[in-house]
Amino acid sequence: MYDYLIVGAGLYGAVFARELTKQGKKCLVIDRRDHIAGNIYTENVSGINVHKYGAHIFHTSDKEVWDYVNQFAEFNNYINSPIAVYKDELYNLPFNMNTFSKMWGVRTPAEARAKIAEQVAELNITNPQNLEEQALSLVGTDVYTKLVKGYTEKQWGRDCKELPAFIIKRLPCRFIYDNNYFNDRYQGIPMGGYTAMVEKMLEGVEVRLNTDFFDLIKAEPDIAAHIVYTGCIDEYFGYRLGTLNYRSVRFETEELPIDDYQGNAVVNYTEREVPFTRIIEHKHFEFGKQPTTVISREYSAEWKPGMEPYYPVNDAANGALYEQYRLLAEAEGNVTFGGRLGQYRYYDMDKVIRAALDDLKKLK
Repeated sequence: MYDYLIVGAGLYGAVFARELTKQGKKCLVIDRRDHIAGNIYTENVSGINVHKYGAHIFHTSDKEVWDYVNQFAEFNNYINSPIAVYKDELYNLPFNMNTFSKMWGVRTPAEARAKIAEQVAELNITNPQNLEEQALSLVGTDVYTKLVKGYTEKQWGRDCKELPAFIIKRLPCRFIYDNNYFNDRYQGIPMGGYTAMVEKMLEGVEVRLNTDFFDLIKAEPDIAAHIVYTGCIDEYFGYRLGTLNYRSVRFETEELPIDDYQGNAVVNYTEREVPFTRIIEHKHFEFGKQPTTVISREYSAEWKPGMEPYYPVNDAANGALYEQYRLLAEAEGNVTFGGRLGQYRYYDMDKVIRAALDDLKKLK
C-alpha cells in the first residue's frame, strides 16, 4: 500500500517523509501520540508557544542543516543565556567571566584561571575515579560545589561519586564576558513554534495520530515495503535481550496571572535540596509581551516502562546491550532505525536532521 511506513512524527521522521515524498514515494507517517512534532511539540496557551516536553533551542554550525530548516520556518534571534540559582546567589551560564567575577570578585581572565588552578592543585587528583573527581579536577571546588554537584545528582538520580568519570569529559570554562550558551554559528527559535514548522515539513504526507505501530503491523503486516522506525529499538525487538535504560523528565506547567515570572527563559536550580532542576518561562523564547505567563518546573526521574524516555544512560552496560540490538537491527533488511530512541543516542535537533539526511542517502 505504501512505499514507506514512517513510525514517529518527530524531526527524523518528518525529514524522511518530506524528502521521500519529493522523490515521488508514497509515505504514511504514524505516531502514538495525538500530535505531530515529537518532543519538540509546542502548544499555544494564551498566545504563548509552550514547549510541552522541555526547552528546545535550535543551534547549529552546519549551514546545510540551517538552510534546510529555514525552508519551513522563520527563526528569531533568540540567544540562550541561562541563569543558575544556588541558595541566594545568581550566576551566569555557561561558566564565563561573569560567573567567575560574581563568585570570586575577579576581573581578568588571568585571575580566574589562577583561582581555578589553585583549587585544582590543592585537590591533587591525578587519576579521577568518578564524576565528582573528574569535575573537581577540571573546575575546582567552588564551581563544582555551587554549579555542578547538585544539578548533576538531580539529573542522574544518584551521588556524583557513584557516577562514572567519563560522563563529564570536559566542563567548558570561557574566560570572556559572554553568556551565550552555545558556540554555534546559527541559533534561534522558529517564530510561531516548532509544531508549525513540522506541519510544513509534513505537507502533502498522510499522517495518522493515536496509532500504535505494533497494532498496525499486526493488522496489516504488508502495509509498506520499507519501515523507518524511530521508537525504542529494544521495544521493536520485544525486549528479547533486555531493557535499555533512560532518564525521564516530569513537568509541572502552570499559567500565572502576571506578565513576567523570572525575567529569563531558563533558570537552573543547582542545589540538590531543590527538587526540580530548572524552571522554563516559555514566552521569553519568542520575546513575548502577553499579559500572562506560562512556566514549567522540570523534575528528573528514573525511567520505567510506560514513561516517556528522554536521555539514554550511556554507561558501559547499556552501550554493550545497545550494540547487540544494533546488530539485530542491521539484519532487518527493510527497516531503518533512526532518532534518539532508534539509535539510543542523545541528539541535538540539528544532529537529528543531519543523521536523517545522511541516512536517506544510504537508502539510495
